[in-house]
This record gives sequence, C-alpha cells and structure tokens, in this order.
Amino acid sequence: MSLLEVEGLTHSFGENLLYRDSSLALNKGEHIGVVGQNGSGKSTLVKILTGQVIPDAGRVAWQPHVSVGYLDQYAEIDRHLTIEEFLKSAFLPLYDKERRMMQLYEKMSGGDADVKLLNQAAMYQEQLESSGFYRIDTRIQQVANGLGLLAIGLDRPIAEMSGGQRAKVILSKLLLEQPDVLLLDEPTNFLDKEHIAWLSEYLAGLENAFFIVSHDYAFLDKVANRICDIENKSIDKYYGTYSEFLSKKTLLREDYIRQYSAQQKEIKKTEEFIRRNIAGRKSRMARGRQKQLDRLERMEALEQKEIKPCFRFPELPMTNTEHLLVKQLSVGYHYPVLSDINFSIMGGQKVVITGFNGIGKSTLLKTLIGQIPAMGGRCQFSEQVTAGYFEQDLAWPDGTRTPIQIVADAYPQMVTKDVRKQLARCGVSGKHAMQAIGTLSGGEQAKVKLCLLTLTPCNFLILDEPTNHLDIQAKEALKEALSEFSGTVLLVSHEEAFYWGWTQKIINVEK
Repeated sequence: MSLLEVEGLTHSFGENLLYRDSSLALNKGEHIGVVGQNGSGKSTLVKILTGQVIPDAGRVAWQPHVSVGYLDQYAEIDRHLTIEEFLKSAFLPLYDKERRMMQLYEKMSGGDADVKLLNQAAMYQEQLESSGFYRIDTRIQQVANGLGLLAIGLDRPIAEMSGGQRAKVILSKLLLEQPDVLLLDEPTNFLDKEHIAWLSEYLAGLENAFFIVSHDYAFLDKVANRICDIENKSIDKYYGTYSEFLSKKTLLREDYIRQYSAQQKEIKKTEEFIRRNIAGRKSRMARGRQKQLDRLERMEALEQKEIKPCFRFPELPMTNTEHLLVKQLSVGYHYPVLSDINFSIMGGQKVVITGFNGIGKSTLLKTLIGQIPAMGGRCQFSEQVTAGYFEQDLAWPDGTRTPIQIVADAYPQMVTKDVRKQLARCGVSGKHAMQAIGTLSGGEQAKVKLCLLTLTPCNFLILDEPTNHLDIQAKEALKEALSEFSGTVLLVSHEEAFYWGWTQKIINVEK
C-alpha cells in the first residue's frame, strides 16, 4: 500500500502550466529526488503535498495516520529558546509520558500502593524505553554534531543565530522527530561539504520514505533510489539513482523523438493525400483517412530548448591597487560572531570566503557593505571601488510585484521591451516575468536578483551564496560570467565545485 497517491494532478500559475493530468505514488522506503529546471514546479509540488497550495485539479491522498515532516527553513520559532531546548521539543510527547509516570510513582511513594497505578506506571516506563527516551541526549548530540551545531553551542539562544544557523536547527529537529515521510526542499543550501556528507550518509541509511528537492546532483546520487522528473508539464518517476536516471532519460528521450518524427511524417503524408483527393474520385478514401487522423492519439512535441541563462556584468575601470582592507574586524548583532578578522583584496582578485555554515560569513559581508555596523576594528574600500552586492535572502518589499515591475522600478529609464530582454537573457521566461515574484521558485527569484546586478556597471562584485537555488545551467552560466569579469570578486560559497579553478585566494574565517 502506498503512503501517498497523487492522481490527475493539474496546476498552473496564470498562463504557466506546471503539470497536466500527472500521477505519482510514494511507497514505504522510497527515497525520491525531485529534479527539473528552475520554475518547473518542484517546490510547488512539495507545497501541494503539504496542503499549502490547492491544485487546479487532481487528488492528493495520504494514508491515514502517516506522519509527515516538512522542512520550512523560514518557519517561526520561539526566539527565546536555546538550541537544545528547541531540539528537545521534538520529543514533547515522550517528556509528557515521563511526567505522568513520575506523578504515578509519587502517588505510590505517598502510601497509595495501588496495583492499577503500578501497572500504569510500568506501561509508561516500557513505552519510554522502547521509544529510546533515555537516549534522547545522545541522539541530539549526534545530529547536532553532524550538522555543525555543537560548534555553535547548544546553549546559544535562537535570537542570536544567523539565518543559516537557524535553518540547520530546524532541519535537526525534523530529523530527530523521525516522521514517516520527510519532505525536504533544498536541505543542503545552508550546509558546507562536511555537513552535506554527514546528511548524505544519514538519509541514505534512513528506513523512512522521503521527497528531496535539490539541485545538488552529487548529493541526490548518494541519497535517492528513485527520481521524480518534472519536465514538459509532466511528472515522471524513474527507478534507480540519479546517474541511472540520466542514462534512462537520454535513451527514452531519443526513442520518443524518433517515434514523434515518424508520426509527424505519417500525418503529413496522410494530410497531403486528403488534400489532393477530397474532391476527386478517391474522396471516399480521403474521408476514411480523415477519420483515422481524427482518432489518432497525437504525440506532443518535446520542449527541446532548455533555458540557458547568459549573465554579463558590465565593468567600470579599476587599477590593481588595494581595493579592500580589513583590520581586526569584529562582526555580529548582539555579540561578535567573528572577531579579529584581517585580510586585504587587490583590484582584479577573485576571492572566496569559506568556513562552516552559520559561522557568520553573511554577517561579515553585510558589515563590509555597511548594512550593519562593525562591532570592532575597521574595514575600508578604496575610493575607486563601486560595488555590486548579491544577497542570498530571497526577501522582497512586495511579493506581489512581477519581475518586469521590479526591474522597471529599479531602472525607470528602461522601456518594457528592454526589461523583458534583460530578464530573458538571465533565464527568466516570458511567463515567469509576468508572475508575482513571491510565487516564483527560489531559482527564478535568484535569476531576477542576478538580472538586477547585471544592469549597473561596477568593479567589485560581492556575492553571498548565489548558487543556492540555481539549476545546473544557471550555475555554469554564472561561473563563466564571474571568471570573465575583469573586476574584483568577493564570494561566499559552500560549493567547492563552483568556485574551484577561477578564484585565486581563499579566506577561511574558521582559522
């Protein structure tokens, strides 16, 4: 029996049809990786499964009593709790059982030695032992260590944490809860390679089922035994790893194209026969052929073209003198998260900042550009620097504005035609360009932010995890654009494969 059955799923945003009459099932033990281009509907599918989005048509049926855990990286949580207190909240039902058991034992110690009370307390004791209650602290330590939270300190209040740290805490609690089904949307976005490796091993060994949306295909190859591919308004499930899926898809695609081509030739031949003979001696035969055509189940043409963005950052003149000096810098909000930071960057250098996620790299960048004040020390750009900044948070002043409106607001001198052209160049389709920004996928929103960055000349690019939501085509295009940019680049990234080969200097803020 399937844990989940999806039948006849159809959904669209405005004129943008995501899926048409698609079906899908999730069985026990299946580890499904969800793939597709930016904007194909991966995150929307997860939201449909959780009931956050109601589809236009179709049925989503979960088996009764199946527990579902959804990774919402932006969920509201009590800021006054410490990390440990929040993680322990994953076991509230067990702590409640312990409390009731202790109450029963207290009653009995007061002289009320009722056999019924004794049996009830023993039952609670048994349930706690079988649920692993007395290993809770060990389990918390294992997960917290695996995702890098021990380095932060479990006594750290939630209010004092960065966005990346907060996302890891939410993921940790979800893993500790061990629901029957996990729904994870880009779980590696805030993890560095060591923590991704731990999560890969953890999920691969999990008996429970899960859906994972990810653009990290090396990660998917390790954890998924099924692939759900969203393409051409269809949801197709493949058995095997991501690598096996790619091989199967290539063969199936080639076979489909051959069949489609053969059918098109036959249709054209038949239509030509009907046109020539509909009014002649063979009109009866022509009408018979027309009936055959009307009954024919026509194959749809595959959307051959993949949207391949092309980013280009216009450059301002510069020299190879010192562009940025950082001396004994301390950064943070209520207290320093990074202290005594020292480095300098010369004009034209390509520099990447590394360190485990949550250590304060984003906070450092925000301090450098003046969004938040330094808590100590100093940082100074040279007078010739004009900086462009990409912020990883997908936050917009008004989520109802379309990409066209957002770009036009930022650059009012541009006519609509040019706005559309710039968005298209950055991989934002015409349909998505007219859709509310808040309804777009993370990848599509990131492309809009990159589009804004390509419209103002600069000589110093500062980018905070720009690849978090991008598909492989967009990542490659961005990598090429940054390597060709003759100005200075300061990059925060957890993807070694992205920055390897074109950056000249690595600053590890852990050291």
